[in-house]
Amino acid sequence: MIKIYTSPSCSSCKKVKKWFKDQNIPYVEKNIFATTLSDSEIKEILSKSENGTDDFISTRSKIIKENDVDIDSMNVNEFVDFVRNNPSVLKRPIIVDDKRIQTGYNEEEITVFIPRNKRVEFLKCHGDCSKFLDNK
Repeated sequence: MIKIYTSPSCSSCKKVKKWFKDQNIPYVEKNIFATTLSDSEIKEILSKSENGTDDFISTRSKIIKENDVDIDSMNVNEFVDFVRNNPSVLKRPIIVDDKRIQTGYNEEEITVFIPRNKRVEFLKCHGDCSKFLDNK
């Protein structure tokens, strides 16, 4: 199941949700300000990121800048607590499935979330299939 971590005023979040609806791909939305993220959700995001916290933490966030927070010096439990208590440090949207994570809305990269059985149909309408041939 695909999970999309969003915030209400985020324009990229709206684009991502529209894209999934247009593709008829089910997802679960989690508003990061309305629902506290669990330890396991934060660890899942961290474990699937290719570049560690750089993929989903905004170092330009007010909380990090004003408090001179050093994410890299935190152990996993400290990091999880920090994110849980300060969800505004998360880049948005964060899209997570069983294998991968993507942050933000990227029109080309988001296609990796199209289920294998729907890719052929999608490609008939959208062209180049080479990027899907090696994707399992």
